[in-house]
Amino acid sequence: MSLWPFGKKESEALPADQRTALAAIVRNAKFELIPLKGVQDQVAQLPPASTVTVTASPTKGMEVTLDLAESIAALGHDVIPHFSARLMRDRAQLTDLIARAKAANMRKLFVVGGDGEPSGEFKDGLDLLRALEEVGHHFQEVGVPSYPEGHVQIADDVLMRVLKEKNKYANVTATQMSFNPTAVAAWIGRIRREGVTLPIYLGVAGVVELTKLMTIAARIGVADSARYLTKQRHLVGRLAAQGSFGPDAFLKSLAPTAVDPASKIHGLHVFTFNQVGTTAAWQKRMLEELAG
Repeated sequence: MSLWPFGKKESEALPADQRTALAAIVRNAKFELIPLKGVQDQVAQLPPASTVTVTASPTKGMEVTLDLAESIAALGHDVIPHFSARLMRDRAQLTDLIARAKAANMRKLFVVGGDGEPSGEFKDGLDLLRALEEVGHHFQEVGVPSYPEGHVQIADDVLMRVLKEKNKYANVTATQMSFNPTAVAAWIGRIRREGVTLPIYLGVAGVVELTKLMTIAARIGVADSARYLTKQRHLVGRLAAQGSFGPDAFLKSLAPTAVDPASKIHGLHVFTFNQVGTTAAWQKRMLEELAG
């Protein structure tokens, strides 16, 4: 029996093309790690040659992000450091961090605005993207965040305008964590109609304790999505028994969108919350189930 709510019988009920599309997305997963105490123990649980993103900590600064990213890259993983605009002092620091990433063979980057007030010359992610272009860089992939369910501090029309502008500088986007497939599918249709062409990595929660996940969801501004999750009584009942959440049912509901080439869903951005072992096991199990 499956450990998560998306069991083998349910996956087999999907049309073959949808199973194939979902398998490609699940296989192409980026595991997000947070530079916290004990993170090296979590790094040891990554599958070989994983793609790993390393967040920027408002309390620890950009140097800690690069330190952890360098140590993970040295183990043979494909590492994507987060560059936070509000944590970046100036162009001198930006140039230094680019050089460190290049020396460690990091070919991808994720640019965020970050939390709190700016500590230097960059006020937001778009500001930092423009500076990256001006100083020059080697990155083959530059990713930016996007918000299918909105942002607690930014109006929807502003989010769309900024995403369209970022489309000029970036070549992928990762969505904020969501539990509401209907909202995500509608948002994908909207940004495509607006001319945003960036390939999408769906932001999903890894296998995390349900109570912790609900708290995090409310804090980061996806409370509507959290309420959607709690309304799915058949799902929550099973989650309550298990005590944890995996994104299986969310992905199954998005299968009709995922199979459409116009959606350009390329993979997952998995918010592991440093629960790597259970999340990596979930990925392996789901791929087995989708294979039938």
